[in-house]
Amino acid sequence: MEEVSAQTNWFSQWVSAILKSLKLNMPDHWVGMVEIVFSFLIIVVLSYLAFFLAKRFLLYAIIKIIRRTKSNLDDYLIRRKVFHRLIHLVPIMTMYVFSGWFMGHHPHTLNFFQDVVLLYLTVVVVMSFSALLNAFEDIYNTFPFAHERPIKGYLQVIHLLAVIVGALVAISILFNVQVLNILAGMGAMAAVLMLVFRDSILGLVAGVQLSANRMVKVGDWITMPGHNADGTVMEITLNTVKVRNWDKTISTIPTYAMVSDSFINWRGMEESGGRRIARAVNIDIRSVKFCTPEMLARFRKIHHLKEYIDQRQKEIEDYNRMHDVDESLPVNGRRMTNLGVFRKYLENYISNHPKINKKMTLIIRHLTPNEKGIPIQIYAFSKDVEWAKFEGVQADIFDHIFAIVPLFELRIFQNPSGDDLKDLVEGFSNYK
Repeated sequence: MEEVSAQTNWFSQWVSAILKSLKLNMPDHWVGMVEIVFSFLIIVVLSYLAFFLAKRFLLYAIIKIIRRTKSNLDDYLIRRKVFHRLIHLVPIMTMYVFSGWFMGHHPHTLNFFQDVVLLYLTVVVVMSFSALLNAFEDIYNTFPFAHERPIKGYLQVIHLLAVIVGALVAISILFNVQVLNILAGMGAMAAVLMLVFRDSILGLVAGVQLSANRMVKVGDWITMPGHNADGTVMEITLNTVKVRNWDKTISTIPTYAMVSDSFINWRGMEESGGRRIARAVNIDIRSVKFCTPEMLARFRKIHHLKEYIDQRQKEIEDYNRMHDVDESLPVNGRRMTNLGVFRKYLENYISNHPKINKKMTLIIRHLTPNEKGIPIQIYAFSKDVEWAKFEGVQADIFDHIFAIVPLFELRIFQNPSGDDLKDLVEGFSNYK
């Protein structure tokens, strides 16, 4: 203290001597103001010089050492400029130390200046801590399990807490109040704070549930009609989940809505290695009939039916012979139908298709007949789960089905169109 006091007295005497040499007879309070201004300018110049030297040499040395290390993880500290922000501690220390030297003769000004320096220190610490959290997130995202358990929401909570703590420290510095007293006073504002941070609190709870239960992660394809979302999850934050839809639009969903509302996650389909095809073709009931020997001879030439026709025909003949069936009437005994043969053809064709997953369910079945005929459903799984490729596989299969239906003397049901009505009217006109 005596050394600092001697230095401040020396500085005060030096300023007074300069003013006297300039023959400026100023009142004492003006001399004090000039002294404060000189002190401020000298401290700012010294602090800037210290900052420049630290940034030019110390920061350069730190960056050079980190880049020479074998690990790439510490490079994220440079990318997020953690050390660039910490280097501000050098001018802060310079200002704080020299303020005692040059402003010790003016305690009120010294206290005010040091409070400003402490505010500067608070901002630097909060920003450096924020950059460190961002670097930690980048490092965490390099691990393979990061996509399944993102921590961005948790880090945002820590960010928010750091800002709140920094704000409380700043208030305590400005108003010379202890932080604990501020927290005690904020107890009465708890209800207001609950409303202000409602989404953040709900988002934090929802984020924990989403992560713990592995309900959704970045890269998942989800469908949430209530929020017009149908696409890939881009980002999961404390308050929102961003989804890039199939039409390249962005849907923003509150994080807590992912828990309170229902949504479809297509991850299971993508991980299973198959995407479901469940589409039906409506066959006109009036086109269904028993197969004639000529039809069976023609069907036997079809690659996917030859073995089936021979085996099935032998079983039917043995059965009819064993039961002495009168085959003069089609209703007696067992016979094949064109619809049954068509169904077997579809089963063999789909099971031998190179783009169909053979390890998953494959069924060709009748659905309940209705006013549009008999729905024959193809229930199978494509190997390609990507949307565009899947649609291509599905389209190729049904293009083939539509083309070969007439070969089995079947008709696909279709509501009458304008051309059908036109042909009907022309037919009546020609008849007359």
